Amino acid sequence: SRYRGSMLGIFWSLLHPIAMTAILCVVFSCAFGQDLRSYAPFVFTGLTFWGFFGATLVQGCLCFFQGESYIRQHPAPMAIYPLRTVLGAAFHFSVGLGLAIVIGLLAGPDLDRNPSATRLHQLLALPSLLPTCLLLLLFGWSLSILTGLLNVRFRDTRYLVEIGLQGLFYLTPVMYRIDAFKDKHRLTLLLQCNPLVPFLDLIREPILLGRIPSVTTYALATAVVLLLGATAAAALWIEERRLIFHL
Repeated sequence: SRYRGSMLGIFWSLLHPIAMTAILCVVFSCAFGQDLRSYAPFVFTGLTFWGFFGATLVQGCLCFFQGESYIRQHPAPMAIYPLRTVLGAAFHFSVGLGLAIVIGLLAGPDLDRNPSATRLHQLLALPSLLPTCLLLLLFGWSLSILTGLLNVRFRDTRYLVEIGLQGLFYLTPVMYRIDAFKDKHRLTLLLQCNPLVPFLDLIREPILLGRIPSVTTYALATAVVLLLGATAAAALWIEERRLIFHL
């Protein structure tokens, strides 16, 4: 229903990351001499993840309000409303991820960072994206629960989230690599502590480098999901019964 009557339909969900990738490639290739063959898939994978992350936060703020009529009429677990939101975001993410894989395979592996990689290595590493997608689904579900509950209590949450996302975008290696700041140790440390970095690595390493992410990367992402999931579950358990009175 989101694209009902649209000529492009679902392809509108790809237009933003494609346009942003094209703009950033022009800017970074002209200003900093970036190699487009490796930079374009790097940026596109980052923007695809960011689109999912931002959607789970912003749309998650509205999940309980959008389901208000059902909440009042049908007793059901409150967790299904943020789940509906994150499944919609996951669908658009999967479309973008499919295109990112195609772009990555066409460009070939980044030989500067993995000299021995081939397209065969990329193909063999792609199944590692399945557990990554599961982690992202749980991650997004937890985020939607928390922002949804916050927005019920504090109606300005959505606008604060949108402002926060703008700042966080530049503190997350979506359009740049962390090693670009290797001479700035404090900034590098700050970027490495960003909890979104493991998720970006889980997506990028199979597609761009043709290798399965390390156990450490999976462990870090899992730890973030478990911590966030426990927080979301506790908050939902506390607020579930009285949520209806604040809608």
